[in-house]
Amino acid sequence: MVSQGMVCTVDPRASDIGRAVLASGGNAVDAAIASGAALAVVAPHLCGLGGDLFALVHRPGDPAPAALNASGRAGSGADAAALRSEGHREMPFRDDIRSTPVPGCVDGWLALHERFATRPIDELLGPAVELADRGWPATAMLARAGSTLEGVAGAEDLVGLRAGDTVTRARTAAALRAIAADGRDGFYLGDFGRGLIELGEGLFTEADLADSQADWAQPLGVDALGHRVWTAAPNSQGYLLPLALAIAGHLEVPDDPADPLWAHYLIEASRQAGADRPERLYDGADVSDLFDAAADRAGLIDPDRRGEAPVGRRPGGTTYMAVLDGEGTAVSYIQSNAAGFGTGLFEPHTGIGLQNRGTGFNLTPGHPAEFAPGRRPPHTLVPALVTRADGTLRLVAGTMGGDSQPQILIQLLHRVLRTGQPVAAAVAAPRWRLHPGETGFATWTGAHGLDVEIETEAPQTWSAGLAARGHAVAPAGSGFGHAHLIEVDPDGAVSGAADPRAETGTVAAAPN
Repeated sequence: MVSQGMVCTVDPRASDIGRAVLASGGNAVDAAIASGAALAVVAPHLCGLGGDLFALVHRPGDPAPAALNASGRAGSGADAAALRSEGHREMPFRDDIRSTPVPGCVDGWLALHERFATRPIDELLGPAVELADRGWPATAMLARAGSTLEGVAGAEDLVGLRAGDTVTRARTAAALRAIAADGRDGFYLGDFGRGLIELGEGLFTEADLADSQADWAQPLGVDALGHRVWTAAPNSQGYLLPLALAIAGHLEVPDDPADPLWAHYLIEASRQAGADRPERLYDGADVSDLFDAAADRAGLIDPDRRGEAPVGRRPGGTTYMAVLDGEGTAVSYIQSNAAGFGTGLFEPHTGIGLQNRGTGFNLTPGHPAEFAPGRRPPHTLVPALVTRADGTLRLVAGTMGGDSQPQILIQLLHRVLRTGQPVAAAVAAPRWRLHPGETGFATWTGAHGLDVEIETEAPQTWSAGLAARGHAVAPAGSGFGHAHLIEVDPDGAVSGAADPRAETGTVAAAPN
């Protein structure tokens, strides 16, 4: 038993909906589904029914969390050779339906509901339907994002907004009602599915949509910082977090985050972990051997010099949620369109934006991540949980941020688990990230002029100390990810933090 339930999301309406579910006796999974549906309505620039999700579910007494992979697969018409013949050297980033796998989000909700939920699905989706029907005040972030959709069929509800304007999404409400009434068939074989097949012009078949995109998989668990760190296995890049932690475990990382060596070692551990990401990350990849070589990779790190390794890519359209109920069940939940509104294409019948997770594929003939029918693309989403040696829950953790997600999380985990910072201080603390790339999904090419970006609030010691070690450093404002943390201390007291970088991030507590 813990002192209270808690929901941390990027939006106060979504957090309050989850809190209300907990307060009425629902469990953490009930709250996650209800809040996730609300986020799909109010934050379409980050996530939606046309995107994917991953989740970890911790239940007291279970030796490992349940791991849900609800990332979609490429349609039957996926054809890398056709893209190469058109002159493409990589997957199209925007405005091309071929970068849209079958969305997995709705299948993810239904898989979570079937296995763990206690409330009917129509009850859990009801608050999101009401939001979409009655409307809510647009955030400044949504209004800015919607300005990029002028003339896009299906996006009419999101264009021409100013902060504070009332937004309604009647078509999305209808899609949610169809799920509540008819399950997955109401969505995948209903108006949305038919529209997706039409847009795909041969990319998708009804059989593609008839198959569930959600699987229960083995989580990846690694001992680090005196705890067990859990995340999702490939096709998620989640392995980069425990691998970087394992590499850093062989280094004398200072206790003080203001010490530039603290930043240098964690940067270098992250770079070494991701050095072969393009080759090693694909659907079904076995990365166990990488952990056996963690000490060898740590041996390549010089405390006084930057090493040679690739750099990463920038944040996109993703939102993370942490949920805990009064019985101690927790959900680490992340859903995403990939980059903002994804492809920038919308299914016009339902007004649902379509993800561009297919940009994780490559066009290299014979590569295991080559764009091909039925494959899942390499994925950036990284849900995380941390348990103690006795199996009790310590942290629910995650962030938006594209390739930078494991980089942000290694900083947060070191601050909380090693340095002992309260979760609010850790989430608010300045961060570094490996330099983005031009598109936001440039996949560790190492071709960028800058190496490390640091938030402007970072200690001055970072900039000077990293530069002295050979890092090319640039300030980059503030906004590296929207992270959320929930911590449970040994006596059951709960604390949570929503990222202040998100203009509307909200922690909602539900006392027992």
